[in-house]
Amino acid sequence: MPKSIFTDKDYLNHRYFYKRSYYLACLAAGIKSSKEHKFKLSFDTLNGNQLQPVLTVRPSGNGDADDFSSSKCHINILVALPENTFAPSKLLPNSNCVRPKGSDDEASGKALAATPFYNNTLQSDTNVTAYLKLLHGTASRAEAFKDACILGRIWLKQRGFASQLRKGGFGNFEWAAITAILLQPNAGTGAQTVSSGFSSYQLFKSTLQFLSRGDLTKKPFIFQATNITIPKTETSPVVFDGPRGQNVLFKMTPWSYSRLRSEAKATVDMLSDSVFDHFDAAFILKTELLKYRYDATLEIPFASLGFDTAGEEYDQRITETCRKINSTLTRALGDRITALSFTMPGEESWSISSRRPQEKQSKSILVNFATDPANATRTVDHGPSAENKQEAASFRKFWGEKAELRRFKDGSILESVVWSVKDTSASVMQQIVLYILGKHVGDKVAESARFSSDAFGRLIPAGQMQGQSGTAPFLPIMNAFSAMEKDIRDLEELPLRLRHLRAADPQLRYSSIDVPSPGHTPASVVLQFEGSGRWPDDLCAIQRTKIAFLLRLAELLSKLEAGYVARVGMENPSQPAQNQAFLDVTVVAGFTFRIRIYHDREPTLFDRQIKDKSLDGVSRESAATSLALYKREFVQAPLHSQVLQTLCTRFLALSPAIRLTKKWFASHLLAPHFSPELVELLVIRTFLQPHPWPVPSTATTGFLRTLSWISRWDWRHVPLIVDFSTTFSANPADLEDTTSKGMKSEDLDRLRTRFEAWRRIDPAMNRVVLFAATNLDEEGTTWTNKAKPEKVVAARLTALAKAATQAVRADEERLLGHINNTDTAKMQEALNPGLLFTPGVSDFDIVITVSSKYTLRPTKSTKSTPKFKNLDLQKATSSLSPAATPLPQLFAQDLLDVYDDAVLWFWDPETLDKIVGLWNPIATAQRGWKIKAGWNSVPVTGKKGTVDIKVNSEVIVHEIKRLGGELVKSIDVKS
Repeated sequence: MPKSIFTDKDYLNHRYFYKRSYYLACLAAGIKSSKEHKFKLSFDTLNGNQLQPVLTVRPSGNGDADDFSSSKCHINILVALPENTFAPSKLLPNSNCVRPKGSDDEASGKALAATPFYNNTLQSDTNVTAYLKLLHGTASRAEAFKDACILGRIWLKQRGFASQLRKGGFGNFEWAAITAILLQPNAGTGAQTVSSGFSSYQLFKSTLQFLSRGDLTKKPFIFQATNITIPKTETSPVVFDGPRGQNVLFKMTPWSYSRLRSEAKATVDMLSDSVFDHFDAAFILKTELLKYRYDATLEIPFASLGFDTAGEEYDQRITETCRKINSTLTRALGDRITALSFTMPGEESWSISSRRPQEKQSKSILVNFATDPANATRTVDHGPSAENKQEAASFRKFWGEKAELRRFKDGSILESVVWSVKDTSASVMQQIVLYILGKHVGDKVAESARFSSDAFGRLIPAGQMQGQSGTAPFLPIMNAFSAMEKDIRDLEELPLRLRHLRAADPQLRYSSIDVPSPGHTPASVVLQFEGSGRWPDDLCAIQRTKIAFLLRLAELLSKLEAGYVARVGMENPSQPAQNQAFLDVTVVAGFTFRIRIYHDREPTLFDRQIKDKSLDGVSRESAATSLALYKREFVQAPLHSQVLQTLCTRFLALSPAIRLTKKWFASHLLAPHFSPELVELLVIRTFLQPHPWPVPSTATTGFLRTLSWISRWDWRHVPLIVDFSTTFSANPADLEDTTSKGMKSEDLDRLRTRFEAWRRIDPAMNRVVLFAATNLDEEGTTWTNKAKPEKVVAARLTALAKAATQAVRADEERLLGHINNTDTAKMQEALNPGLLFTPGVSDFDIVITVSSKYTLRPTKSTKSTPKFKNLDLQKATSSLSPAATPLPQLFAQDLLDVYDDAVLWFWDPETLDKIVGLWNPIATAQRGWKIKAGWNSVPVTGKKGTVDIKVNSEVIVHEIKRLGGELVKSIDVKS
């Protein structure tokens, strides 16, 4: 715009902006009146700032010479000011440029509050050419500048940042401007010296470090400017560009800046990791998805805020209300949340022949919360002491009727707020949010707001952490285990002293789907005695010695007053060298522990057999299998359990996240093919390597992020590697036999080399499909050996995880459409969490429906209230026997033993209502006649008149029906 159309004081009271709008309207009228050229014209706002309308030119689509539809772009016409149209000193951050009527003099302006947003908006129109020169000059001086800006643009896009006010106010321009300022000589205090010789990666990282280090809301960064005062009322971050007189970050809000800082810090941490590669997390993954990033959301309809949509200050009132909601909720929730952000509805362009339309009041604002699981469910908030009169008065004013004076056990008398979880289904967070909104923002807002959190947690018993950690439901069995261990240690009549009694079962590491209850499946425990030279040096003799030890232990436990019931059981009858006996110990509380004895001499003897060339191949193969089984059950399982116990107490959401993920595996009939430890490793990886997000705080975020990673995991070419060592860096003594302090790159290379060796040895993946290693288990095949799972099952896992992830993303799009009040969103229903756990059986060849009287119905988490405690104890004592294996489980195991070569079986061990199967196409294909095919066959004529055989599927189905008897309700076979 020409300088001549403005006067010296046009910077005051929106005069410049009125002239700007009129000038833009004249441009629009001129283009529209052209008879030679036809375009579609509309008005929009620059970055959502209503002070800066722009003219948008779109192609006509009529195919004439001016039609640029093929370019798939549109043209935004911005209007700008010549430099120094207004005195820069008048537009400083501490100046007031919007004054009451008739108060245009300087004296009245000094007494009024500063208008930094208005001033910076005007300066940004003045600085269009100035910033063009800055960026062009920087690009010519620093070769890597352009590429660093491209990296920054991708990084911002994946995190949902943009220059629009409602998208955070930080986009490509702000990134480029800050990088350019950091590259200027004498960049001022507070900035790292950035050399123009840096590579694009170094420039990118330097900009992130600048954004993550200092808090620019408390300590502004002022570049080449002196005597600049930032008003105390300014809540936006400040990067003041002195030569151009503008705060580059003036469009940012406190919550968007807080998120930018945390994202920058997380990415710097990722880029500084010398061991693991986080390229995908930094640049490829779309991290803005609400369900992965946040633990709770609050939807506030615009209509409840009661704005005058026709008013000129409508946009400003929305921003002010969001600031008020932000400060109120941040104060109310305190350390319960680690982050709070807003998702705002988008804005629309409008025709050049009409006024700017009023925003639909059917739109909504989303407030998103990232919670701290250690504090989120706290029921009492402590305020100031009653002696601090001023602070106590402020506390009471903020909390209103909820504030009360309380005396605590330590003698202190404090202002407090108490929340109850007994008589309401609403979580503590929900109660706080709705109460405080009603008090400080308006009753109508609190009544119409919709709060949601941890939607998937309720699908498992005690899955939502209401006032407790995820491990609390397991306390009864853990206490029973500790008491039993103490009693066994105190037995003085045992031939050898006890060295260890270690848990080796999901129930004892907080990871079983159902909370352990009396009469449940026995929990495996590994017992190790102190060393002795009197053990026999023969594997079979060792097993006999173990039986003698267990019999003696059973006898001694039965004599104790604690009321133990101990029974010795036998196993592995066909393998005399493998473990032969176990001891089931049932405690008064009803829990049963299955004790097996670990003797460290056995691996050496197995290893000796494997190397003994005089033995036949079958014996050596059997010894190798036995050694692998021994290491898994007696060495790795207890170690894994010990690690997981520690992790579950460190990450409060880990236990429910594992249980929810296991339920998903079971619901989709995959559980028989994946060892529990492998599923646990998949979830642990989400917590120990959470990038690009923070550590999950609820079962839902942990579960959904695990599914997302599984859907992207290329297990054919990428191993699963989990680094436990960082878990114990604070106290390495927490875990015995580990002295490492974090994986090094050479450790990772060694594991990858092992994985690549397996792929070379077994390219068809007939033995090892998934490779899962940790720093404590470098074998990588402990939980996946012998094709567990098979290739087809691993492929199905990936497909199911992709389908689930797509459903979650579709629901996110529906939610964003809903807050924008789009027609598509109105037609869609919200995702029901249970749908992700609904199995599909149409892909299977055989579907066996188990009779309902034999299925396992899911246990309901209802609180039992016994009338008399002594009757309850009698009932518990009378049922001191471990749960028998369910009949459908035995039936499924028989099917596996008999038809494993011909059919791949799937079932849900939690319900056992269906057992489904797939014919193995390789094993059951038509082939030349031979005896011992491994399955029921029928002769057929081959291509050259030879006699071939093929699977006799009809007879096999009849055999299955006869084997199942009354267990089988029906069998459906795909034709």
